Amino acid sequence: MDFDPQFLADLAHCQMPFGKYKGRYLDQLPEAYFVWFRQKGWPKGKLGIQLQSMFEIKVNGLEYLVRNIRDGHS
Repeated sequence: MDFDPQFLADLAHCQMPFGKYKGRYLDQLPEAYFVWFRQKGWPKGKLGIQLQSMFEIKVNGLEYLVRNIRDGHS
């Protein structure tokens, strides 16, 4: 699997486009929200991939990586 730095940069700046957490950065969403999506089904397309990726990042305690990118501390 190839690493795409642009994907991580896009992920760091992605905000939830709908629902209860509309406008929040994905790394700011509670883990329970990701678990709910995992059980009910991820959204289709790019957002679904981003949510799945952020879930894995959160589960592994790596949110600081995306925060550092967003804050300009790469």
